[in-house]
Amino acid sequence: MSTLLSMSGVRKVYDTGAIQVEALRGIDLSIDEGDYVAIMGPSGSGKSTLMHIIGCLDVPTAGRYELDGEEVAQLSEAQLAEVRNRRLGFVFQSFNLLPSLTAQRNVELPLVYAGVHPAERRERAQRALERVGLGGRRDHRPGELSGGQQQRVSVARALVTDPALILADEPTGALDSVSTRDILDLFDELNEAGRTIVVITHEHDVAERAQRTVHIYDGHLTDEAAEIPALGRAV
Repeated sequence: MSTLLSMSGVRKVYDTGAIQVEALRGIDLSIDEGDYVAIMGPSGSGKSTLMHIIGCLDVPTAGRYELDGEEVAQLSEAQLAEVRNRRLGFVFQSFNLLPSLTAQRNVELPLVYAGVHPAERRERAQRALERVGLGGRRDHRPGELSGGQQQRVSVARALVTDPALILADEPTGALDSVSTRDILDLFDELNEAGRTIVVITHEHDVAERAQRTVHIYDGHLTDEAAEIPALGRAV
């Protein structure tokens, strides 16, 4: 099994002018193709910053981050945008669906940005919605769907570009217990089918569904929750 994501000594420092905030303090992380990893941490631990780095929404201040064999820090803004569109599928707590568009059109959006022909866009979006059990709801707008169904649309949108990695940021934070179980069951199915999944969460029941859990505290990553002492708050 090959390595999909590799971080070595990754640091992130935010310079506000008056002070510098070190959000990540030497992160070492390796994730293989087909892994299902949960990254846990409390508010202020650095997990949001780490998610932004993994998702190519930001770049490290120091250290090395390779995604699918490419060093992220060497990529231009346009190249980073292409990586986000083609190699990464994002699932967010707030769903991030456009309320004026149908489920079908919301799922098609990454393909629109990628310049895919309309007929192919429609076909791929329909397949993605069927994969998450919403083939019969493709003409519904987000306001006509439950929270769990909206998150399934979000997962379908993440899948539609056939990404190397699905990155889910607190994906069940806005869901009830039944919808949470349904989404986690869907992640299990996707991982069993070979998808690589990274979930950012502070919920133990969500992390327990992953194959591996790592913990982040004050910008340090560890396999054990108690290994890192408090060193001050990170972003």
